Amino acid sequence: MYRLSSRAIIGHFYKRLNQNSGMEWVTAISNYFPSDQDSEEYPWLGQSPVMREWVGGRHAKGFTSNGISITNKHFEATIEIPVKHLRRDKTGQVKARIGELAARTNSHWAMLLSELINKGENTECYDGNPFFSTDHKEGKSGKQSNKITFDITKAGINGEVGSPTSPTEAALREAILTGINAIIGYKDDQGEPMNENANKFIVIVPVSLWFVAKSCLGVPLTVGGATNPIQVLSGLDVAVTSNTRLTAKDKIFVFRADGDVKALIRQEEEAVQVKAKAEGSEFEFDNDAHQYGVDTWRNVGYGYWQHAVQVTLTKSGS
Repeated sequence: MYRLSSRAIIGHFYKRLNQNSGMEWVTAISNYFPSDQDSEEYPWLGQSPVMREWVGGRHAKGFTSNGISITNKHFEATIEIPVKHLRRDKTGQVKARIGELAARTNSHWAMLLSELINKGENTECYDGNPFFSTDHKEGKSGKQSNKITFDITKAGINGEVGSPTSPTEAALREAILTGINAIIGYKDDQGEPMNENANKFIVIVPVSLWFVAKSCLGVPLTVGGATNPIQVLSGLDVAVTSNTRLTAKDKIFVFRADGDVKALIRQEEEAVQVKAKAEGSEFEFDNDAHQYGVDTWRNVGYGYWQHAVQVTLTKSGS
């Protein structure tokens, strides 16, 4: 008699988990760090020293007093399957459910990072200010902002700009370039340019703006026949992705994607594991069913605010 075994189910889960590593933007904007304890300290957030003339010996620069602590949390997802379904599943419906569980497990990092992005205006990062703030300041950097607004009327062609939740290609293109320009201009705690060699960026937009964002980046010519400035800027690599979890419809988020230290941090103490109450278990005897549980110990936090900017679209006169 055909029966789908727990070994086959667990094997299928890990196979699907490895086939789909999750969303590419996750690794583009976040560093992954393994953990071996309840929480981890990140005192290294701050900038490395610049070259200086050798006068009076070496001047060593240690870690800054700024930093963050990330505490690991326990996450789980459990599915219950009646034994009769395992016995009768010749059409692959159980495997489909297990595959879906693997896909949802892979998207967990995206869910956690999206929460960080959504609450970035109200949650502190390593310098004591909200991650998206107008008041960042460290050492000799001067006051800096990664929470900016862009008035779409500045990019109108024949008066057409759309609205903050539905801008034209020209308006959104200018907003994206404004965000990139802000990132390139940030200074470190020594007053030195921090992102002067940045050339790879990813723009995360709500689903409602995905089509116009793809269009404004991809077309060789803008509306009106001018050359698309994003395509002609030497060495500039800009990608766009939509995020269904973004809560604001009038905001876009620009991230530097080629820095050694990213804007966000993924921390993991225990990788994803599958545990089963299956053949021969007391649970099977009492319930005539199996349970398959997925769990992991992990969490996320803010890294360099200087590698991210929130651009809120506005429209003057409205």
